[in-house]
Amino acid sequence: MNNKLERKYGLLTAICMVVGIVVGSGVFFKAQDILNYTEGNMPLGILAWAIGGIVMLICALNLANLSSHYEKVNGLVDYAEATVGKKYAYFVAWFSAFIYLPGMTSVLAWVSARYTVNLFGGDITGGACLALACFYLCGSYALNTLSPKLAGKFQVSTTFIKLVPLLIMAIVGTIGGLITGQTLESFKTASVQASGGNASALFAAVVATAFAYEGWIIATSINAELKNSKRNLPIALTVGGIIIVAIYIIYYIGLAGATDIATLQTEGAPAAFKNLFGSIGGTALNVLIVISCLGTLNGLMLASTRAMYAISARNQGPKPEVINEISPSTNMPYNSAIIGVLVCSLWLFYFYGANLMAPIFGVFSFDSSELPIITIYGFYIPVFIMFIKKHGKENKLKNVFLPVLGIIASGFMVFAALYAHGISKYLAAKEAGQGFTFPVLFYLIVFAVVLLIGNFFYKKNREE
Repeated sequence: MNNKLERKYGLLTAICMVVGIVVGSGVFFKAQDILNYTEGNMPLGILAWAIGGIVMLICALNLANLSSHYEKVNGLVDYAEATVGKKYAYFVAWFSAFIYLPGMTSVLAWVSARYTVNLFGGDITGGACLALACFYLCGSYALNTLSPKLAGKFQVSTTFIKLVPLLIMAIVGTIGGLITGQTLESFKTASVQASGGNASALFAAVVATAFAYEGWIIATSINAELKNSKRNLPIALTVGGIIIVAIYIIYYIGLAGATDIATLQTEGAPAAFKNLFGSIGGTALNVLIVISCLGTLNGLMLASTRAMYAISARNQGPKPEVINEISPSTNMPYNSAIIGVLVCSLWLFYFYGANLMAPIFGVFSFDSSELPIITIYGFYIPVFIMFIKKHGKENKLKNVFLPVLGIIASGFMVFAALYAHGISKYLAAKEAGQGFTFPVLFYLIVFAVVLLIGNFFYKKNREE
């Protein structure tokens, strides 16, 4: 029997996969966050999108280079194991299973519900929105566990659908705004409203773009199936990344051409679509946004249901012999899937309570849509350092200069998150005479506790 994956994908397919994987729901609701962070300053927002895109491209090229050295493995966990070691890779996998993947999945369930509720003029912070988010979360779990093949088909179809509202707004909104003068007015209004484009606003905006750009690392998993992968994967990541950055920036400008900045800051993308295409046209495009978000939710749920299996398959974690059991009818790791959806549910409750209500978690209320993603950039740094140590003598440009850029880019994202979610909030609270506020610190406490729990299970199941 031939167990080796065939190299069946060409360059064009790889580029389409990169674009399809990355483009999702983040751009729809993070565009509004970026406008609020920058106080409506359009040039500063565009700069944030550009910086976030450059960071994505640098790290993507580094992971592509790693995949060319370790062709039999795929994904960050395997790269971490090959460069830093098994225990470090285990912590990356544990973090992904209990913070990173369920954190993003829960946010996507809420985003999907948010845009659905918007269609009917409902309150995105109300109980109906939370109930719908729970329904979407459970529905996505059921689809992935009961019919994985149908889930795969749903994922493919939504990949094409998600590009429609982005491209329409990018083209029609930009051209229409230039004709009516709304785009120019939005830029003028922003420059008056903004407080000078300070570093705090820029850092917060750049961190927000990380959610919209996340997903590119999954594209490295096709390395073993890509023709001439050492050449084509870096090209696909570069070209695909540039396309994504261009679409995001033009879409962002298109929003400013569709309606005024103040409306965008309060109502977000749905208002721009309705203002540009009327009530019926705007509603139709918002339906496509909901489908796009559900497609992204489906992909993240797929990863979440398999996260614990990835740990147990290495004979690690709690009861690996139980968690790695596969259903004979669906070929799904059902115990891993149950853990995945339960953890996602907990993070949905947390996100709702910490960000959409009066912070019921007190000082432990932080943004679970951004900080876990930035943590991944922190995990890249040791991988890049050890890669230089192992392969630095082979090719100075690809194995030293590029990883150094990756370290700088990743370090910048970590610092930006520390400043935006820590230092700036502490200074603002201090100036307002409020209590101690430093969300990133309390996120790190949660992060440390989760990893300590993981360390306990690693020691129990270690085979060294």
